[in-house]
Amino acid sequence: MKKLKFLSITLILIICFNSNAESATRILKKKGAKNAPVQFWMTSPDTGIRFQKQSVNLTLGEEDKTLLVVKVDEGQTFQTMDGFGDCLTDGSAMLLNRMSPKARKVLLNELFGTRGNSIGISYLRISLGASDLSEQPYSYDDLEEGQVDPKLNKFSIAAARKDLIPVLKEILRINPSIKIMASPWSPPTWMKSNNNFKGGSLKKECFGVYADYFVRYIRDMNREGISIDAITIQNEPLHPGNVPSMLMVAEDQALFVSQNLGPAFQAAGLKTKIIVYDHNADKISYPLTILRNPEAAKYVDGSAFHLYGGRIEALADVHAEFPQKNLYFTEQWVGAPGNLAADLAWHTKVLIIGATRNWCRNVLEWNLAADSNNNPHTTGGCTSCLGTITLEGDQVTRNPAYYILAHAAKFVRPGSVRIASNYLEALPNVAFRTEEGKIVVVVINDFQERRKFNISFSGKAFQAELEKGAVGTFVW
Repeated sequence: MKKLKFLSITLILIICFNSNAESATRILKKKGAKNAPVQFWMTSPDTGIRFQKQSVNLTLGEEDKTLLVVKVDEGQTFQTMDGFGDCLTDGSAMLLNRMSPKARKVLLNELFGTRGNSIGISYLRISLGASDLSEQPYSYDDLEEGQVDPKLNKFSIAAARKDLIPVLKEILRINPSIKIMASPWSPPTWMKSNNNFKGGSLKKECFGVYADYFVRYIRDMNREGISIDAITIQNEPLHPGNVPSMLMVAEDQALFVSQNLGPAFQAAGLKTKIIVYDHNADKISYPLTILRNPEAAKYVDGSAFHLYGGRIEALADVHAEFPQKNLYFTEQWVGAPGNLAADLAWHTKVLIIGATRNWCRNVLEWNLAADSNNNPHTTGGCTSCLGTITLEGDQVTRNPAYYILAHAAKFVRPGSVRIASNYLEALPNVAFRTEEGKIVVVVINDFQERRKFNISFSGKAFQAELEKGAVGTFVW
């Protein structure tokens, strides 16, 4: 009996020990992740370093009281991130599709993979029909002049099957969970007041068929194995001078969403998000007009922005009034021929850091690829939009947007959450916690000389150093 009692007690102790050991192991693993050596990746225009992992030994320890400190606090959380990425235009897809299969596979793994030196693009915006970086304007239901197609009998996404869809399928094999947003530059011309791809407005009598056009597009892309996570209703609705383009005022967009697009998506059982505006931060009255309309707002996920006008801080005003609605940053170009120092500084400070600190769930650069002459584009389209990469056959040149995106996309994976950090004027920064519990901090040195500084977290700190104008991503 004593022997059985002893064995029972021993067994209980073993079970308790194993259970406590497992708990302790989990705690130590979590604690160890915070005390592990800090990975440090840097781009420094002045010294020729281009998104390279640094070999310096950084670990959390004592704070150097003589240095400025970036204070990271994971106790305060903000928006969940959908990703960082690019706009895959028709022109980009065409150039990629003209590469040799072997070279294209290597490049797409570099752009959309996460291993080694891949940069991990996790979000794409595509055009619903042509953009101005297509070879020519078109829609998915083009007709002879004077014809109409109210039943969309001639609707077809055949034009997308030439280059865009094959490239997207290759990308999806690398990253099956990549998010895709689609934006139209113009509806079919027979739906427009001027019967032209440039300018004009959507005829009121075509609101219903245009909503059906979106539904058909999403369903047909889904049949190709391509899920459209979100759509914007009109690219740059207040800029009808592009080719293609269309003017769509806020009141018309609200009417279209509330009476046509929202009900059509609901009737079709579509989960694709409806995102309004998709234009500059200087006219936040546009998305606010729609969000203040309860019949429209109930169908709207959020608002999208560019920054060719206005200030990035204006986005926080939209969030303040409608905190339940999401914000997206969907386009910003780099002008050819590019200037790494200036472009890296502005885009990192204002977009990677500024847009996310002002509640954006994504940040997208404009135009994944162009050739050395900034082609292709429509007649009247952008002639100086520098691609994230320049492609001449299989030859690849990595441009400023490549390094801008790399510092965030590789490490701040979808599902990461922005956490608090103090903003220093000369050391702009933003911090995130990944789903695996890692901390990621992006910092740019805005001083005019090399600068050391602290990054502190959970009562500990490490000393970092960046060259003038350099961007660093720190991960632990």
